[in-house]
Order: sequence, then C-alpha cells, then structure tokens
Amino acid sequence: MNVLVWLKRDLRLADHPALTLAAGIGPVLPVHVVEPSVWSGPDASARQWAFVAECLEELRADLAALGLPLVVRVGEAVEVLARLCRQHRIGCIISHEETGNLATYARDRAVAAWAKGSGIRWTELPQSGVVRRLASRDGWAAARDGFMAAPLLPVPAMAAVPGVEPGQIPTARSLKLPDDPCPHRQLGGRQRGLDLLDSFLTRRGEPYRSAMSSPLSAERACSRLSAHLAWGTLSVREVVQAAAARQAGRPGGRWGGALASFQSRLAWRDHFIQKLEDQPSIETQDLHPLAIPRPRDSDPVRLAAWATGETGLPFLDACLRYLRATGWLNFRMRAMVTSVASYHLWLDWRVTGQHLARQFTDYEPGIHWPQVQMQSGTTGINIPRIYNPVKQGKDQDPTGAFIRAWVPELAPVPDVFLHEPWKWPEARRLLFRRYPEPIIDIATAARTAREAIWSARKTPAFAAQAARIVQRHASRADPRFVNDRTPRRQSHAAQLTLDL
Repeated sequence: MNVLVWLKRDLRLADHPALTLAAGIGPVLPVHVVEPSVWSGPDASARQWAFVAECLEELRADLAALGLPLVVRVGEAVEVLARLCRQHRIGCIISHEETGNLATYARDRAVAAWAKGSGIRWTELPQSGVVRRLASRDGWAAARDGFMAAPLLPVPAMAAVPGVEPGQIPTARSLKLPDDPCPHRQLGGRQRGLDLLDSFLTRRGEPYRSAMSSPLSAERACSRLSAHLAWGTLSVREVVQAAAARQAGRPGGRWGGALASFQSRLAWRDHFIQKLEDQPSIETQDLHPLAIPRPRDSDPVRLAAWATGETGLPFLDACLRYLRATGWLNFRMRAMVTSVASYHLWLDWRVTGQHLARQFTDYEPGIHWPQVQMQSGTTGINIPRIYNPVKQGKDQDPTGAFIRAWVPELAPVPDVFLHEPWKWPEARRLLFRRYPEPIIDIATAARTAREAIWSARKTPAFAAQAARIVQRHASRADPRFVNDRTPRRQSHAAQLTLDL
C-alpha cells in the first residue's frame, strides 16, 4: 500500500513516529501542504513563512539523499490530499497530531470527514507529551515523562512512491503575505537547530537560570530552540534526552541549576500546549468568563503606539522594536509587553495577541494563547501580574544599554533620566519633538486595572468557576509547575490567593 505522510509542524526525519510507521507499511510519499487559508490568517506572517521555507529546503535535500521527494503543494488540505491519493493510489495517510490554531483545528476535522467518506485510513500519532482526548490531568506529568524517556527513533529506510512531481516551495509574495522586514531573524533548517542545541548545552547555557530574564543576556544564554521546536526541525524528545545526557555528566559550576531549569521549561511547554489541546476556544474566548468586569477595547491610537514601540515608555518600546527586528523576545519580556497592553492600556488581548503572534518567528499557538490569557488576567486561576515597565527596565537593563540600542531618539537624555525621560528638565525642549511623551500615567493605569480585576474576583460565582478551571487545566502536585498547579487546599479562597 502506498502511504502518504502529511508533514505539518514536524519538518525533520529523525525521531519521527509518522515516518517510522509509514516505512513499515509501503512506499512513502512525504507531503507538505501550504494552505492559503492558514497563511492568510491574522496570526501568520512572512517572517514565519521564511523560516518554514528554509526548513522545507533542507528537508527536501535530506529526503533526496534517501531517494525520496518532498512533495510541496499549495492549496486547501482536503483538495490537495484527495488529488494526491487519487493520482498515486494512496490508501493510507499518516501524520502527527497537531495542536494548532482554530483554523487548523477546523481543517483537521474537515480532513477527517473526507477521509472517512473516501475510505482513506488517516492515522495520527503523538510527537510530544500532549495527550489527545485527555480525560483528566491526574497522571498527565508521569505519562509525559514516559513519552520523553522512550528511545529515539532513527531515520527509517523508506521506498519512494514513483513518478511524483515535487513542486515548488512558494515565496511569501506568491502567498500574498504582507512585507515583513525582520533583519535579524533566526534562520530555519534542522542543522541550525542542532548547532544551537550543541552550543547551548556545551557553552552558552551555563548562566541560563540567572540570564534568561534580561533581553541583554537572554539572547545568548537562552537555548534559542523555540522556533525549531515550534516547526519540528527538532523533536522535543531529542532535546529532552540531550539535556538529560548533559545532566548525567554532572557538569560543574552553574550547569546543574541551568539544566534543571531548562528541563522544567521543556515540561512547561507541553503543559501549556495541553491546555489548548483540551480547550481550543482559549484562542478567542476568556478562559474565565467573569475575569474582566468591563470590556477591553482595541483603540487604534493606543494599539498602534504599543505595536510600533512609540508609547513613550522607553524599556517597553525597546522590547517591541527589538521583537520587530528579530522575531524573538525572551519570556519575561513577552510577559511584560502583554501585561502592559492588557492592564495599563486596557487593550483586547485577542488583538494584541494576534500582533505578537505575527511578530514571533517561533509562534506556537499552544503556548502563545494560554500565556497571553495568563498575562492578561483572564484565566481566573493565576495571580494578576501587572508589570511596571519602568521597574522592569531598571531591573533588567540597569545601565540603559538595551534602551539606547533600540530607542536611539533618547541619545541626549542623561543616564539618570533614561528610564523616565519625562522627568528630565530638558525633555520638553529637547526630546518630545523626536520621542513621544508617555501615553499613560503608569501608576494611575495600574491602579485602575488592579481595582477592576480584583473586584471581579470577590464574587462567589467567580470562585466556583475558577475551581472548575483548576480541575480541568492546572497541573497536579509537581514542583516543575509551582505557578500553575492545583492548590493543596481546595477551598475557593485558597485558589484565589495562591500564586497559581
């Protein structure tokens, strides 16, 4: 039987359960479908496609070395798959389970209906610790760890389905993606991912635990594997096992703490993707319907100032400009830019979340949307964290080096006023013609948001709904998830005061 392997966010050959299964059934046709309906979505961008196209080019070369084509087709999945199955006598499709956005969720349902009606067997396999149709979070962490401990799968020997035209890998312009300059974007392809993994585990990662919070140090000290994990040039399992092998060598210095923290972050990755897997509506609906007492808006002036890094708050603006130029931002700063947008500016998290999704080369819906809600105060089970962008700047950029690099308009401002240039006596005369005054008063905006959020949490109905969310989505008693786990005490009051 000829087997079609539908490649999605799994652009590699090694540790690939779908390819391994297909190789044991019959000749294999590896296919990647470029779907216009997905790439025209509000969370897609040319910088993401550029990374994916580079991954596809390398994957095509790796498959060619094995005597197989990488077939690339532009079109909607049902139409493309139906045509290929008809033309090449395909009786079986194998792919990995994907936890994507609502568009890919609807697409997979349509493919499942077509396959059933056409007599095509479609088999989906897990490629991470995320469990489809999970009945309960009880025991989830142990199951996830078991998956990560299983042996890595070698690149299988495969026979090719003959006579298939590979097709061209399209350009961003042909996909009608808007221009998206990103001069410092990470490059795609498995070899670059492997190089990053090696350099992180042998050289760059030692200060990881202490250096991950500042954008100055995080760029080098973080693994920078997020885009490769998001698009599957590396499997999560091979990264987990590579880190475990490094831990087993008992490296000295700060390595022990760094590697433990890194493993915890990898576990958090699956933990958050599991939330979107269990509840796809997290992309568009408040997880806790009573979390926000008054609607947030999408004021175009505030939204544009935030998105372009023109808020008049230097550290916040530097982070947003850096993100635009690189396609990446360290985790703490992602939390801060989201928090300021949702609390201080009171913008709708769906709109700011879509902007950030387009900016992130490493956009992973299962991490992105639960985290956007978490940092926007809409989960109902996490303590609201209203980041002060001035304090964050002083903590994470004490010398002002990051601000000066990304907000050059502030060059004449003395160091002592750099984080709050509006306090500089010469600001009105020398500065505000080139850099805006703050669009908000930080203290007033934070106080207003805090009062609104906590007023919503005082009602009995809020606590009852929060308890249901905890039962469905919070991890159990696992030290890796200290900020997002079921509280030991089950009273509703405790659930609202613990740092969930």
